[in-house]
Parts: sequence; structure tokens; C-alpha cells
Amino acid sequence: MTLKQGATKKRIQIILEDLAKELNLKGVDVYKYCGKISLKRDALDIQKKLRDEW
Repeated sequence: MTLKQGATKKRIQIILEDLAKELNLKGVDVYKYCGKISLKRDALDIQKKLRDEW
């Protein structure tokens, strides 16, 4: 499948659905969580803090 620059949201959704059918995914559908998280702090700050814990 090819995703070309300037593709519409509808076309991208169709490609994702076709890809999911083709792969026959098992387990959790992570695409439904894409873009759903809201953070109170900057993600880079969180990442740096987690790395400093090691």
C-alpha cells in the first residue's frame, strides 16, 4: 500500500483499515489510542526524568 503526500483523512483511514485486515491483527488495537493521551507536562521532560532514574 502506498500513502502519498497530500492524502485525505478519508483515504488514510481506508488504508489503515485495509492494512489491519491484511495483517489479521491479534490482541489490542493500539490505533484506537493514537493521539488520545493528554499530558500535564512536556513529554521530553518526562522522558528525561525516566532516563535519570536508571
